[in-house]
Amino acid sequence: MARRISRNTLAGLLLAALLAVLGVACSGADRSAPSDCPDDAPTCPASGSPALPSTGPPTAAGRPTDRPAASASPSGKPTATPGAGSASGTPGAKTACASPGDCGFPDARTTGPRIALEPHKTGYMAVRTDGLVIRGWDITGSLDIYANDVTVIDTKITSDNWWGINLRPGFSGLRVLHSTITAVPGKGPDNGGVDYAVSNMGGSSIEVGWCDVSVFGDALSMGQGNLHDNYVHDLVPFINLGGEWQHTNTVISGGGNTGDLIIRHNTLLNPTSLKEGASGSIGLFADTGVVRNVTVDNNWIAGGAYALYGGSTGATGIKVTDNVFSTQYHPASGGYGVVAHWNHGGAGNVWRNNRMSDGRPIEPEPAP
Repeated sequence: MARRISRNTLAGLLLAALLAVLGVACSGADRSAPSDCPDDAPTCPASGSPALPSTGPPTAAGRPTDRPAASASPSGKPTATPGAGSASGTPGAKTACASPGDCGFPDARTTGPRIALEPHKTGYMAVRTDGLVIRGWDITGSLDIYANDVTVIDTKITSDNWWGINLRPGFSGLRVLHSTITAVPGKGPDNGGVDYAVSNMGGSSIEVGWCDVSVFGDALSMGQGNLHDNYVHDLVPFINLGGEWQHTNTVISGGGNTGDLIIRHNTLLNPTSLKEGASGSIGLFADTGVVRNVTVDNNWIAGGAYALYGGSTGATGIKVTDNVFSTQYHPASGGYGVVAHWNHGGAGNVWRNNRMSDGRPIEPEPAP
């Protein structure tokens, strides 16, 4: 009996060694990147006609990472999973971190293009082809979208226009994923300034995910949309054509929206000083109508006059949950405080589990 046990043990050791060798081989194969990546693929390992420019600005208000994965629909159209890894039910973010990335929030390592890019000096470019996929371009210029279901993915845009990407009224389905959107300070049309990284002038939702956004005054401007897993930082203040400091916001909505605005798992940094036009990190303003149906969930937020402007009187359906307000620029996150114009009595308004980066809980002050 003892002999049989000894033989079985030896056989087991040999089998384990064989499996280990096979496992290493298989693991190495799994990490091998394909030689290229299909144009319609929303994830990939590392490895239209121009038209006359608009006469004015829109007025609406290569590296693999552990970022949330995108997926492809049965039709092959890119369909990134919005807010993956930060959906309802996941633990709240850690606090007392040295940086957003240390707390699991987006930064330069987890946003922007994942593949090598090809230079394209487009200047102003009007996109008029439904379903167009722009992928792998390093664009010097801007995109003005007069089409449905356009996808900009794994691309860099350096703009000197009023915007980086703009969706025109009457069109829908725009998606901007895994891209860098920036500008050249002093080269924009607004007295040298550049206003919007992504602007939604339409009446439908757009998606902006896993993007690295910088320089613009009002970086992400829209009434409805799905903004997730983005890194918005280094806004550059400027004196606009009106001779005033342009108010700066990482996300801005002017109200009057008919759809939902979701702001989830982003790093939103507004370093603008109070003397140079700082407004908010998130600015929900009732400029063009009542603010409604906005979700602000699990973001790292810092800077602005107030870090969050909450929609003011009449705002309803505003849900602010599980956010970290950082003291990176000001002891109170914003220069004057964390939140202003929060409508305590608004139907469906929720303020829950929001805290400073040192762990202190935050409650909005009662309205006067």
